[in-house]
Amino acid sequence: MPGRVLTFHLAAEGLMQIIRNPKDVLSGLLFIVLALLFAWQTQELPMGTAVRMGPGYFPLLLAILLGGLGLVVLVNGLRFPGEMPSGIAWRALGVITLAVVFFGFAVRPLGFLPALAASVFVSALASRKFHVVTALAITAVMVVFAWAVFIKGLGLPLPLLGPWLGGY
Repeated sequence: MPGRVLTFHLAAEGLMQIIRNPKDVLSGLLFIVLALLFAWQTQELPMGTAVRMGPGYFPLLLAILLGGLGLVVLVNGLRFPGEMPSGIAWRALGVITLAVVFFGFAVRPLGFLPALAASVFVSALASRKFHVVTALAITAVMVVFAWAVFIKGLGLPLPLLGPWLGGY
């Protein structure tokens, strides 16, 4: 039994010589796994073409971008030194989960833009490094970006304001 422990320890040391930034390597692997999962989920959807996008085209494109980002983060974790993961940020995980659930429930009664603004604002405050002014700036940029992409660019029929705010 002590020989197996020593073998495992030596293998772990050899692996740690290859992995210079474990936090980035784990993040990159997580991004790649999520991208593969999302790409697999788009198999049933019609793709269409670049000119006439089907319902599976944009999610697949996002999955490919996420996988590419994961690959970049993974390679950087192998190239540049960094720190070990320090644990799970439970507060941030809870706040971001709450913001996503809120968006899902609030998008119909409030409308696309107010639900998105509230969700982005709360998500930005999940980090202790962001302040209220930074969160407001991020919210404004994201709302304008989402409006430009989803409403103007893709022409999705999302109501900007919901019935609770006088829309429809």
